[in-house]
Amino acid sequence: MARNYRKEYDEYHGTKEQRKNRSKRNKARRRMNLKDGDPREVDHLRPLSKGGSNHKSNLSVTTRRSNRRKGSR
Repeated sequence: MARNYRKEYDEYHGTKEQRKNRSKRNKARRRMNLKDGDPREVDHLRPLSKGGSNHKSNLSVTTRRSNRRKGSR
C-alpha cells in the first residue's frame, strides 16, 4: 500500500503544535551554526517534548547516530 503523504501532513505534520516544534528545531540548528547538509544534529539535553528549551546550555552538537539512539528519554 502506498503511503499517503498528503494525509499524513494534514493530520500530523501540519498541525499547529507540530509546526511550532519544527520551528524550534530549526532555530536550534541556526543557534548551533549547523548548515544544510551537515551530517551532525542538535541534541536537546532535555527534550522539547519534556519541557526542554533552546537555551544554549540545553543544546549540544552530536552525530546523527548518537542522537537518534538516545530518543526522547
